[in-house]
Amino acid sequence: MRLLNPRLRAQIVKELLSILRDPRSRLVLVVPPLVQLLIFSFAASLEVNHVDLAVYNRDTGQASYELLAQIGAAGFVGHVYTVHSPDQRRALIDRQQVIAAIDIPPDFSRHIAAGRTATAQVILDGRRSNAAQITLGYLDDIAARVGATLAGSDQSARDPTVARHWFNPNLIYRWYIVPSLSGILTTIIALIVTALSIARERELGTFDQLMVSPTTIFEIIVAKVVPALMIGTALGLVMIGAGVFLFGVPFRGSFLLLLMSLLLLILSVVGIGLTISAISSTQQQGILGAFAVAVPMIVMSGFATPVENMPRALQWVAQSLPLTHFLVIVQGCFVKALPPAVVFAEAWPMAVIALVTLAVAHAVVRRKLG
Repeated sequence: MRLLNPRLRAQIVKELLSILRDPRSRLVLVVPPLVQLLIFSFAASLEVNHVDLAVYNRDTGQASYELLAQIGAAGFVGHVYTVHSPDQRRALIDRQQVIAAIDIPPDFSRHIAAGRTATAQVILDGRRSNAAQITLGYLDDIAARVGATLAGSDQSARDPTVARHWFNPNLIYRWYIVPSLSGILTTIIALIVTALSIARERELGTFDQLMVSPTTIFEIIVAKVVPALMIGTALGLVMIGAGVFLFGVPFRGSFLLLLMSLLLLILSVVGIGLTISAISSTQQQGILGAFAVAVPMIVMSGFATPVENMPRALQWVAQSLPLTHFLVIVQGCFVKALPPAVVFAEAWPMAVIALVTLAVAHAVVRRKLG
């Protein structure tokens, strides 16, 4: 702080005090991100657990009993219903009591005993398509161990395919969701802090005093950026620490590279937040503007769906979002030990975005104060 001139230092202190002295502001900035991290880390998961299955076994051989024993002992299976007719099987699926039904034909064990590949049919509940397809994948792995395939599967006991999952061998979805949430929630907090900064001045009546003060436009921008940078960095580091020590996500990359990328992410976002705040007349408008920007940014960042699956135009938009690049870095630093060259390849677009957004914020604030 000694390197700052007295006017700029006073502005930064004023901004920090205006945020931290207000009990409601402290509550909004600290409690919701941590609660959201805890809730989303457990709730937002594509893992399938405790699913109920139906089995229509028309075979009396050893292979079918071995298959059913392994299915019943699988960790993702909740309860296995034994049915004795297609009508019973259909009724369980219609009532959504089971997500899948396995139909084992009468010659199942005979084919396996003769050295041939036996095939069982799996009927999936299409109303829960994503969970049903994941369940089918789990059942495929079990069937392959007893020398069988499931209808619709491309695995074969004669030509087995062995899958190895690098970096996350047990496919623990929390290892993906927790690092991503640290970037997403940091983005939201940085947006809200800056989106309320100038709007708060207007509501409190201090905006006119700011206009007639000797403070330059650059000093005003810096005074609004520094508190958001400090608060966002602190919360981001807390969430990263929670991922490592609370949720047990392995951290294999460079902490310094991740910290640098986190700072670039916040700088990119605060420029957007300041622009929103400058054109907002009230804090309510600032919050609405922040969420209007945050939601599309999260959706197109690659968090929920791969960027490569989007239309070409939306892929270009996604590459212009800082969160898209930060998610690659934070996920890689946690589980991959991402090389510095790859980190810099994703960091330099964030640096360009930060320069652009801060320049736009400077121009908008100058016009509003001018």
